[in-house]
Amino acid sequence: MAFLLRHLLTRSTPNSFRPSRTMSSSAAQRLFQLKLDPLTGNSEWVIIDEQDQGPENPFEPLLATTSYLDMLNDSRRNRAFREAIDKTVTKNCRVLDIGAGTGLLSMMAARAMSSGDSGVSPSAEGMVTACESYLPMVKLLRKVLHLNGMGRKINVINKRSDELNVGVDIPSPADVLVSEILDSELLGEGLIPTLQHAHDKLLVENAKTVPYRAATYGQLVESKFLWKLHDLYNNEVKALDNIYLVPSGQETILSIKQQQFAMHCDAIKEEIKLLSEPFKIFEFDFSKRPDSHEETELHIKTTDNGSVQAVISWWILQLDCEGTIFYSTAPKWISVPFNVNKSQTPFSSARNWCDHWKQCVWFIPGKGIRVSKDEEVHLHAIHTDISISYNLKTQLPRTQIEQHDLLAKDSQLFLSPERVAIYGDSEWRLSMLTAIKNTLLGKTPSLCVVADDSIFLTILVAHLTQKSHVISLFPGLRDKGTQYLQTVADANGFSMDRVEVLQNWKTCLTMLDTHQKKVDLLIGEPFYYGNEGKLPWQNLRFCLMNEKERTMLNSVLSEDVVIMPCKGILRACAMSLPDLWNSRRCLKKIEGLDHSVVNATLGACGDLPEAQEGPCLPYFVWQCGEIKELSEILRVMEFDFSKPISPCTGKAKVEFIETGICHGFVLWIDWVMDVESFTVLATGPVHRYWKQGVKLLSKPISVGPHGSERTTEIEASFNPSSGEIIVKHCLL
Repeated sequence: MAFLLRHLLTRSTPNSFRPSRTMSSSAAQRLFQLKLDPLTGNSEWVIIDEQDQGPENPFEPLLATTSYLDMLNDSRRNRAFREAIDKTVTKNCRVLDIGAGTGLLSMMAARAMSSGDSGVSPSAEGMVTACESYLPMVKLLRKVLHLNGMGRKINVINKRSDELNVGVDIPSPADVLVSEILDSELLGEGLIPTLQHAHDKLLVENAKTVPYRAATYGQLVESKFLWKLHDLYNNEVKALDNIYLVPSGQETILSIKQQQFAMHCDAIKEEIKLLSEPFKIFEFDFSKRPDSHEETELHIKTTDNGSVQAVISWWILQLDCEGTIFYSTAPKWISVPFNVNKSQTPFSSARNWCDHWKQCVWFIPGKGIRVSKDEEVHLHAIHTDISISYNLKTQLPRTQIEQHDLLAKDSQLFLSPERVAIYGDSEWRLSMLTAIKNTLLGKTPSLCVVADDSIFLTILVAHLTQKSHVISLFPGLRDKGTQYLQTVADANGFSMDRVEVLQNWKTCLTMLDTHQKKVDLLIGEPFYYGNEGKLPWQNLRFCLMNEKERTMLNSVLSEDVVIMPCKGILRACAMSLPDLWNSRRCLKKIEGLDHSVVNATLGACGDLPEAQEGPCLPYFVWQCGEIKELSEILRVMEFDFSKPISPCTGKAKVEFIETGICHGFVLWIDWVMDVESFTVLATGPVHRYWKQGVKLLSKPISVGPHGSERTTEIEASFNPSSGEIIVKHCLL
C-alpha cells in the first residue's frame, strides 16, 4: 500500500508548525508531498490541490495512520480542554488556535465566546482564528466547521504559525491562545518555538493560554526487558556465536539514539522494579515566553537495591490558571500527581487507554548503574527547544561517551530499540545461524546476495564462508552500511574485498552487477531500515517484482539457487481488543460538536457506510491495553518465494476457543527460513519486538460457547502490485 509522507521542503522545523511547502494563488492552495512505495522504495512527487474532492484523494491513507482519531476519541482530553476553554474564553476575545487540526478547540472557543460574559475588553470585535498548515487537514477542518454551522465564525488560515503576520493574516494580536501541540515527551512537536514566536509576534502582553502550564515527572526503574532494548554489546556476548555486531571497544558503533522513546509502560508493569519515588523534572508556563535551554540537577533518594536501567517519564497538564483542571500521562501505578488534591477526578486509576500520548523511556547506557537503598543519585536533566535528556552522574562521564561517539561517528548506525533487541536475542541469532549453516552444508556459494538491510546476515555469511563473494543491496542503509561493515570486518574475520554494497540501489540485478557470476544464495531477514513502522507484509518487498524484473533476476540466479526465507505464512488470530477498538471507533459528537464527517478519512471503525471498511494498521499489539486471544492461531495464506508472486486469496475458518467480545483480527507473517529443518521466525503478538497488522471489526461480536456467534471465516486477498492485503470476515 503506497503511503504519503509529508516532505519538508523548508528548513527542518518542529511538527507543531506542520511544515510543508504550499503554492498559493487567489484560487486555491497546493501542497507538494512525497508519495513513497514501501515495497520498492521508489518515490514520486504528487500535488494535493485544495479543490480536490472525494475519497480518491491520495492523502487519505496518511490521515488514517496518524493519531488524530485516537486523540479525538480521548474523552478525558476533550473534556479537560472544553472545561478550561469555557473558563478562559469570554465575549469579544480574540482567540488564536495553533495546530487547529479538525477545529475542535476553535469551535469550543467560538461557542464559549458566544455564551460568556465580557471579561476581556479588547477594542476589536471577538473572533477565532484557526491556524493549520497541513492542507489535507485544512480540507477536513472546513468540512467539520460547515457541519457544525461555524464556517463563518472561525477564520481558517492555511499557514504555519511562524508565517503569520499581525495586520496581514490576523488584524491584531490575540488575547487567548488555545493549542494542543504536545507529544509524549511534551516538547517534540515544537511546543517551545511555537510559544516563543506566539508571545513575540502574535499575542498581547499577559495573554491567557489553554493549557496554562505543564510539568514533567520521572522515576528511576530497573527492567530486564528495557535493558534488552538498548544494550546490544552485553546481550550479544551471551549468544556465543562469534558474530560481533558491536565489537569490544566499539560499543557505540551500533546503538539506539540518545533520546526518549514513547512506550506504554503499563504493559510491562510486572517487569519493572521501581527504584525511586516520582520526582518533578521541569515546569513550563505557557502564559510566558519559554526558554530554549534549561538544566537542572536532581538529587534522588533510591527506594530499593538494584540497577538503574531507565528513567520513565510523563507529564501533567494544568489547563486553567486556577489549578482545578488537569490531565496526566502518568502510568497507572501513579494514582495522583503531586501537589494536586486527591479528589481530582481526572487522576483516577481507571483512566482510559489511549495511543496518542504514552510514557517516555530514557535508557541508561550499558547494564545500568548499581544502587543501594537510600543511596542518593544525581540526575542531570537538560531540555532543548524540542527534547529532554538525562545523565546519571555515576555513569560513564559524558566526555568519555562523546569520545567513543567521535571515533565511531562516520560508521555509527542508529537502529530502533526493537531491532537492537532482535539482534541481541540469542534465540533469534541461533535460528539464523542454524538456517544458514544448513544451507551451506556440502557447498560453498560463489555469490550470496543480501536483498535487504540485514547487516547481521551480511556479517554471518562473510564470517562462515571464506571464499564466497557477498553483495548487500542495503536499500535503506546505503553508504552508512558500507562504512559500518568496514569498521567491524576485522573483528568478524572477513575482509572487505569479499563484501560489497551496491552504490546505486536498484530493484533488479544484472550480470554486470554480479561481475558475471550467478547468484547461489539470495537471502533477507527480511528487514528494511526505516520500515519498522509498516505492516508486516510490506516486508515482502524483496520478492515482489513485475514480470520483466523477474525475468531479469532469473538471468542472474543459478539453477539451484537457495532463497531465504523460502516461504512466508500469513497467520491470524481473533482477539478481544476493547481499548484499541474504542480509540479507533467512529466519531459522532465530541463535547457536543459533530465530527462524523472525518471518520472515513481518519480510518475509523464502527458505524461506517456498508461499502466502507476501516484500514488494517500496524501496532505492537502487546501495548494495546486490554488484550485477549479468542481463537487458535490460523494459517490464512502462504507465499512461496521460489516462484513469482501473483495475486492470491486465502481463507481460514475461525473456531473460537475462549468466551469474550471479538473486536478484530491480528495478522502477521511467520518467515520460514529453512524447509528441511523448518526454521521459522515467528512475529506474532507474543513476540514483542515486531509489530502486527490489526483489522478491527465494524461491530464487535460476542463469541465463545455462550456467545451469539461461534464461528466465522476470515478471508485475505493479496495484491502484489500494491503490496496490500484486503482482510474480510463473514459469519458462518
